[in-house]
Amino acid sequence: MNMLLIYTHKITPRFSYTMKQVFTRILGIEITFTTKVEDFIKHSGPKITYTKQPLQNEFFVRSNDLLFEQGINDFRVTIADWDGVPCFFGAGDRSTVPFDIFAASFYLLSRYEEYLPHVKDLFQRFPPSESLAFRNNFLHLPIVDIWAFKLLEMLLGRFPNMEAKARRYDHTSIIDVTTSHCFANRGIVRGVAGLILDLVNLRIRRVFQRISVWLKLRKDPFDNFSALIALHKVHNVQSMFFFQFATYSTYDKNVSPNNNTFRHLIKSVADYSKVSLAASFSSFSNTGLLKEEKKKLSNVINRPVNFCRLRYNRVDIPQTYRNLVEAEFTDDFTMGYTHEIGFRAGTCTPFYFYDIPLEVQQPLKVHPFAVHDYAFQYMTSEEKILETVDGIYEQVKRVNGEFLTIFSNELLGGSQKVDWMHLYSSIIKKYHV
Repeated sequence: MNMLLIYTHKITPRFSYTMKQVFTRILGIEITFTTKVEDFIKHSGPKITYTKQPLQNEFFVRSNDLLFEQGINDFRVTIADWDGVPCFFGAGDRSTVPFDIFAASFYLLSRYEEYLPHVKDLFQRFPPSESLAFRNNFLHLPIVDIWAFKLLEMLLGRFPNMEAKARRYDHTSIIDVTTSHCFANRGIVRGVAGLILDLVNLRIRRVFQRISVWLKLRKDPFDNFSALIALHKVHNVQSMFFFQFATYSTYDKNVSPNNNTFRHLIKSVADYSKVSLAASFSSFSNTGLLKEEKKKLSNVINRPVNFCRLRYNRVDIPQTYRNLVEAEFTDDFTMGYTHEIGFRAGTCTPFYFYDIPLEVQQPLKVHPFAVHDYAFQYMTSEEKILETVDGIYEQVKRVNGEFLTIFSNELLGGSQKVDWMHLYSSIIKKYHV
């Protein structure tokens, strides 16, 4: 019998959630739990204890109280070192692993720190500077995955016949479409208002661009969809396009969902790639509106829309994810930072959202990203950007994780110091599976 048996003093929802994520989803190890000492002693296959005291001289991880508590407690986290890798929740000398790897993983995956008092940014987001990973310089590491693979190494040293199903590295390119066109298809009123504004502000180059697009002398700069699809096809890249499908508001300025050219564009993209919803800023705390946007987009592409990204990467734990569950989304792609490269939840493995106030695993799979194009806006060297992406890619590849890159058609079509389209092309050539 090759199943890993885990003995503990109490099986809680937090305990089950964390063990399944670390062993089953990250390491591909089948597990079972027990609270009976006699079951543990009888078991002839690989086994570990996760509790306060070891039973004999078995593989023992001394437990912190975190997985056996309820609700939120504010406690001090002290960072230590495990063979050059940062860790926390030290476990003392008798523990085979020097820290409670499971409690530490839960702390990061559940976004425990986002429930603690913190100062939100302008868009009511949890800022990276408030995170444990940022403050202790390990935001660039998928630390939960690194810990898990180090644990696997130790377990195989003790149980050489233990089976772990290897996983494969995966890259998905996400294209964020919150503004599909810069000048075209925006209606007469908005078009004329934009032209007047450009003239008043003496943006002469933009005036010429706008008129050229209107007269169909040149393509709209944001309309790079056929070029992106062709690029993905050539390099066999998995891609997803998240379209905003919302009415105009202060922060949502896309083409009207009633515009036939826009609807046709979405349909044609859906023939080549997965199309999902970029939820509007207005729907952030309005579940009714969120459901409406989901339904309308679904009607355009004639298939269910189950995946979602939130405008400006706004995730307010736990309410945002409860709203997505209520709107019947199955997967979220918003877990990351807009202006900071790195792993917000400390992992490059999809995980289910654990709702701490309700002490329940929600039926929403979270796909964390670590690379967002807006984090590079202040870098002027393509070389520097590629070097940064390279560092993240290497970390994901080392643990065979899921590498998500997020680029917007808007930035790719903009005229800045960096040739974004060229940069994007270099990235997908290099990192696709």
